[in-house]
Amino acid sequence: MIHGRHAVIAALANPARHTIRLHATEAAHKALGAEIDIPQSLAVRLTDPRSLAAMVPAETPTQGLVLEAHPLPPRSLHDFPPQKEGRSLIIMLDQVEDPHNVGAILRSAAVFGAQCLITQDRHAPPESGVLAKAASGALDIVPWVRVTNISAALDQLAEMGYWRIGLAGEGDTDLAQVDLGPALVLVLGAEGRGLRPLTRSHCDILAKIALAPSRGLIDSLNVSNAAAVALYALSQSQP
Repeated sequence: MIHGRHAVIAALANPARHTIRLHATEAAHKALGAEIDIPQSLAVRLTDPRSLAAMVPAETPTQGLVLEAHPLPPRSLHDFPPQKEGRSLIIMLDQVEDPHNVGAILRSAAVFGAQCLITQDRHAPPESGVLAKAASGALDIVPWVRVTNISAALDQLAEMGYWRIGLAGEGDTDLAQVDLGPALVLVLGAEGRGLRPLTRSHCDILAKIALAPSRGLIDSLNVSNAAAVALYALSQSQP
């Protein structure tokens, strides 16, 4: 179930998304129709806010819209060779399992023009309404590639011409000071344990985000915040 205005609009605009039925309040359906052309083939069920709330996790706002849809079809690494012009950027997550974090990272990926997001097929959240809501529409904008083995995928990306940057608090180099090429993979690990040793060994460099001196117990960033800061830093450098 995809819920929330931005997520539903993006799903309806994505030709790769197979939609089934839209559940909406009368007001939300009218507002949606004023903003986009709702496909005539889409089944629509007008209902009340309480019924919509029962379709999603507790305490989850729907903004009057819940869309039944199938998961997006799988994508392959080979779909994303380096671009001939400009910078090619891929984000890879090493066992980041929280759907809110993955959704937020997808949103940042869309804002900063990443080609795709890569996760492992295990130890990563499934496509869900919660994740789609956190992504604010980016789930249907940024392609999501699931791989069996992160290390093997990194090797494959290197063969395709990508340079692999692992983000780690103990990295030797400030990300803003790294000499960057035109095709990059930014690799982030789960909160707490960070990148796994084997994943680190398949990166070309380990870089860190320069932080202000620690104040009390706060000396690190949430993984989705770290991704946003890193993507901004990469966007400021020219390929």
